[in-house]
Amino acid sequence: MKASGTFKVEEFAPAEVPLQEPVVETAVPVGVATMRKRYEGEVAGVSGTLFTAAYDQSSGTGTYVAMESFEGTLGGLGGTFNFAHSATTRGEGRQAEFFVIVPGSGTGALAGIRGAGGLRIDADGTHRIWFEYEVGDRKEEHASDAR
Repeated sequence: MKASGTFKVEEFAPAEVPLQEPVVETAVPVGVATMRKRYEGEVAGVSGTLFTAAYDQSSGTGTYVAMESFEGTLGGLGGTFNFAHSATTRGEGRQAEFFVIVPGSGTGALAGIRGAGGLRIDADGTHRIWFEYEVGDRKEEHASDAR
């Protein structure tokens, strides 16, 4: 199955104090923040995100890693699940993208969800997300296929 939508970041809160002093200083600072997002479309709901990045503001170069906890509907199915994503930027565009639904994290009608997806930011600033996924227990699916 596939579902897509748009989202807006409603809150971005950088950690006020570092979680711990860096053991190693690098040319690009590492930061941690939490985010709240709202989704619309075939992906509708809210998420809470733990966001970590090593990013140089002046050049737009860096890499982020995020873990999101989503609550809402995906293709009309309601529940919750976690997904993780990361990407690298070099001033423009996204490279080395990673996006996965956390196995075993689904609840409600999204129990057993698994799959992947992606993110894109349009030139006008619109944030887009899509998921390619399956739901349900694979053992049950295989048993019904054998009948």
